[in-house]
Amino acid sequence: MPRIMQTSSKVLATLKHVNLSLGSREILRDISLEIYAGKVLTVIGPNGAGKSTLLRVLLGLQAVDSGEVSRIANLRIGYVPQKITINPLMPLSVRGFVALAGGENIDAVLDDVGVLHLAGQAVQSISGGEFQRVLLARALMRKPQLLVLDEPAQGVDMMGQGELYEKIAQLKDEHGFAVFMVSHDLHLVMQKTDQVLCLNQHICCSGLPEDVSQHPAYQRLFGNFPDSGLAVYTHHHDHQHNLHGDVVKPCTTHGCNDKESCGHG
Repeated sequence: MPRIMQTSSKVLATLKHVNLSLGSREILRDISLEIYAGKVLTVIGPNGAGKSTLLRVLLGLQAVDSGEVSRIANLRIGYVPQKITINPLMPLSVRGFVALAGGENIDAVLDDVGVLHLAGQAVQSISGGEFQRVLLARALMRKPQLLVLDEPAQGVDMMGQGELYEKIAQLKDEHGFAVFMVSHDLHLVMQKTDQVLCLNQHICCSGLPEDVSQHPAYQRLFGNFPDSGLAVYTHHHDHQHNLHGDVVKPCTTHGCNDKESCGHG
């Protein structure tokens, strides 16, 4: 089971040998992981890897075929969805939208994420980057122990992406919550991620960012590409990775969990 080796951190949620198929399609195979308070776990993988399904399993929105999903009692979860549609004709301010999540001190939370100046504006009128911060504020109204983010930088420009993830890291340090984030684009894996899990139905590899990025299974999935100008990890090497993570061929290296599908002999 992937672990962040810090015994002082509290385990908030655990998945053990989770399997899930939808119809004849296998979505998740033998997934085990632990989520620790105060730590960031980022799941990366190509389209169709099962990332969003794994997120729904963690949230308790999707039953599994086998395996165990456990969370601490009364775990408070704040959720930032990949996207949300708001009726453009609905008269709804940023403050009003965040208030729908319940809780108190709305302006203080808006100030925490840097959008208090937008509180009176129509939520439909703000930019994509501003809206993602508003969604973050909405999630924080629950005073979460676990913040779950599903590709949170959708519709955010490059500069805004860096600022958004710096803000998430800052809030995590201030409040001590765990962060579970799924991503499609590799450049969204911020430098302060404590653990990366590379998913393609099964766990291809996992560990510290600098270890995963050098793992043969990871490189088989994402390949080596010319410099894109994006700082993906804190380690140093002479290549960058595919921004979209499309699978070229199955893994053929020893770090994968499934010998048959990955072609091990």
